[in-house]
Amino acid sequence: MTALLDVDQLRTFIAIAETGSFTKAAEVVNKTQSAVSMQMKRLEERLERPIFSRDGRASKLTDDGQRLLDYARRIVKLNVETIAAFSDAELSGRVRLGVPDDYADRYLPEIMARFSRAYPGVELTVICEPSVDLLERIDANEIDLAIVTNCETKRVSETFRRERLLWVTSNRHATHAEEPLPLALGRPTCSWRSAAVEKLESVSRPYRMLYSSSNAGAVAAAVLAGLAVSVLPESGLRTGMRVLSASDGFPDLPSCQIGLVRNTRGSSSLTNALAEHIVSSLDNLSDAVVAAE
Repeated sequence: MTALLDVDQLRTFIAIAETGSFTKAAEVVNKTQSAVSMQMKRLEERLERPIFSRDGRASKLTDDGQRLLDYARRIVKLNVETIAAFSDAELSGRVRLGVPDDYADRYLPEIMARFSRAYPGVELTVICEPSVDLLERIDANEIDLAIVTNCETKRVSETFRRERLLWVTSNRHATHAEEPLPLALGRPTCSWRSAAVEKLESVSRPYRMLYSSSNAGAVAAAVLAGLAVSVLPESGLRTGMRVLSASDGFPDLPSCQIGLVRNTRGSSSLTNALAEHIVSSLDNLSDAVVAAE
């Protein structure tokens, strides 16, 4: 009989593909780097072909690795759904999730649909606020689980993906050429705002803060109306936006880490079930920039 693929190895493989590093992937899957390397060695032996190629410090996928990635995601998702259907169908109660509205439109439909199908007896309460406010709600025992986002994560969280931060403007306007540069960014406590300002000052680019809001929809509206330039992660790109690059005079921004923070005082079974669905629900967004340009 043909040997089956190991689901745990596939989860580790996905983490490496998304972080670009064995070391970072080890943090995501809570394993040592040597354990991660051993898993990938065994996976390559099972497939009888290499799935990674080294590019400096980064670990990039070979053509076979790219082919495997789609299969791996589908297998892991189905595995989570199967376990939920047979092992945890009796779960009931309420679980409270916090999500920054930067990600609500992109993430929530898939998360809510799959979680509700797997656990029809569980009430899911969702609160959309900036990450800093969600962390305060965790501390106040007002939510059980939060998706948080930060450029430089200072709070212990389970990082499950990294995205590029991107300069964006309207594709119908030349707002990015204005002097001083009009900006639409988050509140002063927003790490994306701090990163944007720091980068502009590093290249001596004059700017003015035209709009400041913690609401992603309001910031996006200012960009699409041609009023300001902003900073968004890949998943936040919308139709009508254009990504600005170094050729436009905009320096590269740091990566954005997205992770989960759990309330240890909440129901661990419900929180763990929801966390599993969140991690397994999120698709790779690496093609988002290409689609938006």
